[in-house]
Amino acid sequence: MTINDWIHVIAGTFILVSLALGTWVHPGWYFFTAFVGLNLFQYGFSKSCPMVYVLRKLGVPESRG
Repeated sequence: MTINDWIHVIAGTFILVSLALGTWVHPGWYFFTAFVGLNLFQYGFSKSCPMVYVLRKLGVPESRG
């Protein structure tokens, strides 16, 4: 899997978990959902977000092949 694939998997997981926490724990968790959504929006234009730097440090490849 590439960085782009991991970004989508991690963001989707964060969104689902924060929606569940916002529903069953405290509505303040919806702000985390908005933060992840804004990062995805920004990543679509710039191809850069905080998680990209973490994944690069972990050695995840940028492209296939």
